[in-house]
Amino acid sequence: MAKIIVLGAGLGGMAAAYEIKAVLGAAHSVSVVGESPRFNFTPSNPWVAVGWRKPEEISLEAAEPLKRKGIDFINMPAEAVLAGENKLRLTDGRVLDYDYLVIATGPRLAFDEVPGLGPTNGHTESICTAAHAQSAWESYQAFLDNPGPIVVGAVQGASCFGPAYEFAMILDADLRKRKLRDRVPITFVTSEPYVGHMGLGGVGDSKGLMETEMRQRHIKWIINAKVTAIEPGKMKVDELDGKGELAQSHELPFAYSMMLPSFTGVPAVRGVEGLTNPRGFILIDKHQRNPRYPNIFSAGVCVAIPPVEATPVPTGAPKTGFMIESMVTAIAHNLRDVIAGKEPTEQATWNAVCLADMGDTGVAFVALPQIPPRNVTWARSGKWVHLAKVAFEKYYLRKMRVGNTEPVYEKYVMKALGIVRLKDRL
Repeated sequence: MAKIIVLGAGLGGMAAAYEIKAVLGAAHSVSVVGESPRFNFTPSNPWVAVGWRKPEEISLEAAEPLKRKGIDFINMPAEAVLAGENKLRLTDGRVLDYDYLVIATGPRLAFDEVPGLGPTNGHTESICTAAHAQSAWESYQAFLDNPGPIVVGAVQGASCFGPAYEFAMILDADLRKRKLRDRVPITFVTSEPYVGHMGLGGVGDSKGLMETEMRQRHIKWIINAKVTAIEPGKMKVDELDGKGELAQSHELPFAYSMMLPSFTGVPAVRGVEGLTNPRGFILIDKHQRNPRYPNIFSAGVCVAIPPVEATPVPTGAPKTGFMIESMVTAIAHNLRDVIAGKEPTEQATWNAVCLADMGDTGVAFVALPQIPPRNVTWARSGKWVHLAKVAFEKYYLRKMRVGNTEPVYEKYVMKALGIVRLKDRL
């Protein structure tokens, strides 16, 4: 019997545990190590931050649904991966042995890389975690009593731009509903070389589409932005030109700000030679397997992916739900083959599909594959995207609650996009 440990209980980790167990069956043990007792549907965090959702509505207890599928859940953060010993040390001192390890931790949020960034020791909010989203909502309620300028965006090195766009436009929609929008100037600050770049080099006419959406909402933007410091109520930003040289410096006042940070690997995996790159992301081959430690697989935001292209201000490549889902499927089938003494053959489809909610409408992006040149590159906007994301949230939470291994992005999101593309032709 092989002992498989999945490190991480988020979107990638929970899906990996369910799918690996379904493929391997009762003959092998699967355990999940998580740092929180609850699974949180991260894509809904922007709604929590404006009070449209409560944290308990987008989360569920992880242990019970995993147990029903014969999967153990260990609610304890990992302290260190001892890759050379096939062991995992937890923060309470326990050491777990494994035959195979699947790392799906998500990232460390590198707020420390910009002075004054972040909700704990800084002056900006975050929607990266459930706790951060709840804190952002508490700050937003105070802001509503004394509204003023808002600054939203993503700092240098960030790779996850979609939630920043979502939150800027969700704020716009919420403030319009409250009849406060006329009192709140909004500025979008991003390290992207143009609005709609998304860390993907653009998708279809995403530049024109997103600029139009921003103009319609009277949201100003600063691109090629390097945030140098954040003080209470004030953000210092250097705007670079296309050559990476200083074009203009800005000092932006704000009464409320949410800025996404760059990511690194989590401390538990950093410093293991051959396991990670210098930023701490897990090195993998085309089969999701680490070249140095072939009994370690990895999926999700924690894997090392090179930027799509060089940009004046550093940007990373996003890992979307569709991509993570395909990584998990590849790992499950490759584990089955490796345990059986065969060589792995499954490869993830490195495609990017994103449903970006904008409060009362939304934008869908499809890049197949993620890195150009592409077979499909497509972007559309409409109220249907908002409705699709609401429906998708409910279905995904149900999937996690019952342990469904159905490829939801492939079945539901791509079907919806296919219907829209068919209508485009008619």
